[in-house]
Amino acid sequence: MRVYLPATLPMLRQLAEDKQLQPLGGTAFALTPALRESYASGDTEELEYAAMREAARASLRLIAGEEKPEPRRVVISADVDEVTLRPDLDHAVVKVSGPVQWKQIAAVHVDAAEAEDAVRAAAEVIDAADLGDPDAEFALGDAEDHELAWYAPQEVPFLLELM
Repeated sequence: MRVYLPATLPMLRQLAEDKQLQPLGGTAFALTPALRESYASGDTEELEYAAMREAARASLRLIAGEEKPEPRRVVISADVDEVTLRPDLDHAVVKVSGPVQWKQIAAVHVDAAEAEDAVRAAAEVIDAADLGDPDAEFALGDAEDHELAWYAPQEVPFLLELM
C-alpha cells in the first residue's frame, strides 16, 4: 500500500543518513476504504492526493513541536506491505508496524523556500485551527495553498545539501 508519512527536515536528514525512518507513533496516511467512502467522487490519484495533504497537515504538527523549527513540510511516500487501518482516528490514518526502509521510498515531497513564512505561521496556529479559529484556519489555508515539490529518492541527498 502506498502510504504518506508526515515528517520534518531533521527527520528527512535522519532518513537519508540511516536509510530508514520510524514514523512517529507509526502514523501514516493512505487511500483507505474509509477515505474512499468519505468522498462522493474522485479517482485513485485524487484520493491519494487527499491522503498526502493529510500527511502534510500532520507535518505541520511535527514542525510545531520542534524546538528550532525548520518551516518546510515534508511528506515521504513509501510502499509498505503491512499497515493497520485506523478509521477511529481519521479516514486516511494507518499505522505502520516498524521502520520504513529507504528501498520502500517512492518519493519525497518538500515545501519550496517561498512557502516558509506561510508554513511557519500555520505551524504556530495549527491547534487553534483544529478548534475552529477562523484566523488560524486562514493561516493554515495559506500554507496549504503551497504545493509540495516532488523529489525522487536519489535526489534527496542533493536536496539536503542545497538547503
